[in-house]
Amino acid sequence: MKKTLSIATLVVIAFSTNAIAEIYKRVDAEGRITYSNIKTKGATRLEFDPDANTIVNERPKSTGGSSSGNKRTATPEGFPKVDKQTQNQRDGKRQEILQNELDSEKAALEEAKKAYAEGEAKPEIYKTANGATMRNVPKFQEKMKSLQDDVDSHQNNIKLLQKELDNLH
Repeated sequence: MKKTLSIATLVVIAFSTNAIAEIYKRVDAEGRITYSNIKTKGATRLEFDPDANTIVNERPKSTGGSSSGNKRTATPEGFPKVDKQTQNQRDGKRQEILQNELDSEKAALEEAKKAYAEGEAKPEIYKTANGATMRNVPKFQEKMKSLQDDVDSHQNNIKLLQKELDNLH
C-alpha cells in the first residue's frame, strides 16, 4: 500500500512540474488588464520560459510578418519631433503653472486652517425645551472632521505639487 502511494505521488510530482497552461492577457477599453486561460476576443497569448518562470514575450494579436518580441521599435519617419528650445519653453510653462497651483494651494491651506480654528472655537450648542443650553457633541465632531479633511486635502495637494516641481529640476 505504501509502495503504491509513493509511486502515485512521484508520478503526480513528475507530471505537475511540466504542466504549463496557455495564458492570455486582455486589456479592455478602460485599461483594465485581465489574465485568463481562455482565449477571448482581443487577447494576446503569453509565452513563458518553463525553467525561469518568467514571460518570454507577448504574441501580437495579428501579425503578418515576424514577431519582434519585446524589442523597442524605431520612431516612425513622419512622427512629429520637438526641438530642444520648444521643449524647454513647454517645461518652463509647466513649471510656471505648477508653481501658480502650489501658491493657490498654500493660500487655500491657510484659509482652511483659519476655518478649522474658528470652528474649534465655536462649539455646536442647542437649547432644550426647558431653556437649558447643551452641547451637540456629534454635530461638533462631524463639523471638525470635515474641516480637518479640508486641511489634510490641501496639505496633500501641496506635497504632491512640490514633488512634481522637484522632479522638474
